[in-house]
Amino acid sequence: MKTTSLYRPVNDKELDLIKEMDYDGFPPRLPEQPIFYPVMNEEYAIQITRDWNVPAYGVGYVTKFEVNSEYLKKFKVENVGGKIHDELWVPAEELEEFNSNIIGKIEVIGEYK
Repeated sequence: MKTTSLYRPVNDKELDLIKEMDYDGFPPRLPEQPIFYPVMNEEYAIQITRDWNVPAYGVGYVTKFEVNSEYLKKFKVENVGGKIHDELWVPAEELEEFNSNIIGKIEVIGEYK
């Protein structure tokens, strides 16, 4: 099975929830969060972590995970700025299905303060 590497910047609270899920998936979105948006490259995930999570929470983490490439074809890659700003927009109600298509464990690949 072919997989695609995706990245997700998270704060310490979201990371705690990921740990509770044994690094097998992401927690349900909050009511005010209708979209789960993993990003397509590490550089963009680091930028989000440094620019938003660290100022807001004092710490931020970059996670990396593999997802079944065939499953990902149902989502359009959305560019939200410059050439590195590509992300997927996964409706919150589809997050459980998304999680079931994660292959392996979610890894923490960076911590920023």
